Amino acid sequence: MNFAKFVLIVEYDGTQYHGFQWQKGVPTIQNELEQAIKRLSGESSRVMAASRTDAGVHAKGQVVSFWAKPTLTTTMLIKGLNYYLPSDIAIKAAYKSNGDFNVRRDAYTREYCYYILNTNTRSPLSKRFALFIPMKLNLAVMNKACALIQGEHDFTAFITTLNGVKNALRKVYEAKVTRRGDFVIFRIVANSFLPHQVRNTMGLLIRLGLGKIKIGDFYDIMEARSLGLAGPSVPACGLCLMKVNYARPLGV
Repeated sequence: MNFAKFVLIVEYDGTQYHGFQWQKGVPTIQNELEQAIKRLSGESSRVMAASRTDAGVHAKGQVVSFWAKPTLTTTMLIKGLNYYLPSDIAIKAAYKSNGDFNVRRDAYTREYCYYILNTNTRSPLSKRFALFIPMKLNLAVMNKACALIQGEHDFTAFITTLNGVKNALRKVYEAKVTRRGDFVIFRIVANSFLPHQVRNTMGLLIRLGLGKIKIGDFYDIMEARSLGLAGPSVPACGLCLMKVNYARPLGV
């Protein structure tokens, strides 16, 4: 029997998982998806993701693909996989796709948001999805730094290791910090991201917003291109993969 390629939009709370990618002996998003696909279709299938989120990172619009029997319908996939998946992972949409489509290689931008609860008191309901910072943040100076990272730059200072990284050049299309009620939200859109790049960028932006460094320091750290200089990294809880963008529709 020939197999068809299917594409899913997946939402998940990453708190209890050791990231997206399969790892032996620990819970991962990929493992849960592959187990659910096997239970639904009766066949084992490897799942590929557009962005390999780290341990504790969430997703609203993760995109994954896999091969399965062509007799499966998108409706069957959504209902069936959501039946077998744990409550902190959900399939939001499903498409039958062209076999040549690659969810990782064909993505032209990825969008992440980092959430900060910036108020006087902590929130038990928000602690899984936002970093609590009671001190007031200076959003104006943080946005000056956001302007500096837009465009194509070498982001070596925003990672801790070059292991597996051919080069640290990345193109940032958008970067901005906004306030929404008690929350400060950092949104960044780029062609792709280095390991921990967003969390290290957020860590440096917070230091800037709290007055611990100046905008000139931010620029100097960025231009130094020295491994780990932008740290420390912020916790994973506030980070969410919002969307992956493609030049063409996901379905055939």
